[in-house]
Amino acid sequence: MITCFIRYHIDPTKKAEFGQYARNWGEAIPRCGADLVGYFAPHEGSSTLAYGVYHIESLAAYEAYRARLAADPLGRENYDFAMKEKFLLREDRTFLKLVSK
Repeated sequence: MITCFIRYHIDPTKKAEFGQYARNWGEAIPRCGADLVGYFAPHEGSSTLAYGVYHIESLAAYEAYRARLAADPLGRENYDFAMKEKFLLREDRTFLKLVSK
């Protein structure tokens, strides 16, 4: 099992749009095969950092999941929403493996 951490830099004036984006992924991501931990928006401190976290079996499973997500109607709609509203300024993905308990 690997965990994908997505770090977003968002427009601080568009937190509501990021919230809608996160809720949409809350439906689409599990349906497409990943175990969503959640999306996290700025609350205190930085007003521009947000995170998405989910688990997936392997990098091969990730590739298949991404294809399903791109074909999913809500997934396509959410990508388009982000492009139209321009609230995502930067997006970085890191894949980590749990090494302690």
